[in-house]
Parts: sequence; structure tokens; C-alpha cells
Amino acid sequence: MGINFPLQLSYKFRLLLLFALCMMVIGWVTSSYLVAAFQEIPKVKIFNRTIIWTTELASSNKASMTKSKLKKCPLLSPHLRGTRKLIFKSDLTWGEVQTENPKVQKGRYHPEDCMALQRVAILIPHRNREKHLLYLLKHLHPFLQRQQVDYGIYVIHQAGDDKFNRARLLNVGYLEALKEENWDCFIFHDVDLIPENDLNLYMCDVHPKHLVVGRNSTGYRLRYKGYFGGVSALTRDQFYMVNGFSNNYWGWGGEDDDLRIRVEIHGMKISRPPPSIGKYTMIFHTRDKGNEENSERMKLLKQVSRVWQTDGLNSCYYNLLSVKHNPLYINITVNFHVTS
Repeated sequence: MGINFPLQLSYKFRLLLLFALCMMVIGWVTSSYLVAAFQEIPKVKIFNRTIIWTTELASSNKASMTKSKLKKCPLLSPHLRGTRKLIFKSDLTWGEVQTENPKVQKGRYHPEDCMALQRVAILIPHRNREKHLLYLLKHLHPFLQRQQVDYGIYVIHQAGDDKFNRARLLNVGYLEALKEENWDCFIFHDVDLIPENDLNLYMCDVHPKHLVVGRNSTGYRLRYKGYFGGVSALTRDQFYMVNGFSNNYWGWGGEDDDLRIRVEIHGMKISRPPPSIGKYTMIFHTRDKGNEENSERMKLLKQVSRVWQTDGLNSCYYNLLSVKHNPLYINITVNFHVTS
């Protein structure tokens, strides 16, 4: 008995020790599995969330990434043709012009094969000139597309029977167009002048630019020294610096000379293309009712240096009636009330 008891105790002890070791192994394996499982779950969630976020980011930035990969357009587009004979069909329709410009959407266009050097807003003051507008857009859309310009065309229509105020309409166009896009360059464009040569680039320069060197009605000569009318180009900052046009020129004449004086006050020069390039065809018409010659224009021109800081963009008041995005242009309709 004295000899067997220690042996039995030793055997039981060994059995208990083996059992304890087995339980420890089972517990360790189980706990390791559970820990690994719990650690893996958040990894999967984070991974899935990353995939979703990456997919959304790729989708939202697809257009901008594609655009950023494009090379900049050259200053002189390979599509330019120089002087072209202009044809004005009497039976031309809006549908025909729209069909010829399928890539123009809501008055906007940008080249697809390169990144345009400038974003250009074309501002056209308008009232009762639908046929002239049709002819202008017929030629202007392909003209700008050949130049590889990123552009939008804004027609600022004056409603009501007040005297026509071209300058104020152009101020309105500038202010309203900037609500849609931070345009680099503004082209102030009469509705009855059609460019003949697409080497006449519709882009802004380090100085304000006058594009109408000559037109058919003047024998393709400059109307007079210092003439700054018809079609002119100023950057966003240049136009803001001079406080835009005066708002006080009711009827025909004077507002372009006023703008030229504002430009000169700021020490800026006016550049022009060569006469062989800056050619325009003017569509003949009689003077519109409500746009009679402004008899006050010479008096107003003498006041420019005194009033330019308070008469312009910062004092341009108007009633905005509508903004409509037509297929070929953005139409902004406003009216003014003459107080004197």
C-alpha cells in the first residue's frame, strides 16, 4: 500500500496535467481564431468603404482628369482657313444653324482634342435684330470652333420701349455671365458685324484689343483714329479695372469712345490685328427706332475722367426678367427705366 499510493497519485496527477494542457491548447486556438476573426471584420469594412470612395472619386473626377491630360491648344489652330467669302441665305433657319453645330450645347462649346488657352464670353447687345443675330451665329460658331476656343455666347436683350442702351447691356452681360463661369476674356460684339478672317483671334491680350480694323462699309479702313467700337476684347480684370462701360449713353454713339478714355486713363494701350486680318462685313440696315443718335454724347465724353469711378459696373442697375439657355446662345432679357 505504501508503495502503490504514490504511484497512483502520480498517475492521476499526470492525467490531470494532460487534461489541463489539452484545455489550454483548445482555449488558445479558440481565442486566437476569435481575435483574428474580430480583427478581420473591420479590415473588410474599411476595404469595402475604400473601394466605394475610390469609385465615387474616379467617377466625379473623370471629366476633369480627362481634361487635365489634354495638351494645351496652340495659339494658331491647325483648323484656321484665313479669309472666307460670307454667304447670307435669305431662307436660313435656326434649325439649320443648330444642325450645323451639334457640339454647341446651351450656347457653350469647348474643344475636345486640346485644352483651350482661354475661356471666352461673347456678349451681344440686342433688340429687334433677330435676322442679324441668326446670320452672326451662323458664321460665328464655326469661326470660334476653328480657333479652338472654349466659349459661351450671351445675347443681352433689352425689353421695353426705352431708348436703347448698348453700354449698359454689355455691363449686364459681364455681370450675369460671371455668375455662370469665371471667364478669362470678354468680347463685346455688335450683332451686325461678321468677321471675315479666322486669323483674327477672339482671345484677349495683355492690352485691350480692338478687332474691327476695317469693314466693307468703310472700304476696310479704320473709321477714325482712336475708334474702339464694333468688336472689342478685354480680360475680366481689365474690364473690372476701368469699371466697365458708362451706363448713361442712351441711343446711338459715344459709349465706345468713353471706354477708350477709361482704358487710356489706366495707362493701357489698344492693340489691333493687321488690316488684312481685322476685316468685317457689316449687314446693312437703317437706324432702329429707339436708337436715335445721342445728342448728349460729346458732353458725356468730357466728364469721363471725373465720373468713371462711380459710373459703370458698380452702378449698373437693371431688372433681370429671364435667363434662358437656348441651344445656340444664352439669352438674358432685362429692361431699364429712363428717369430723365
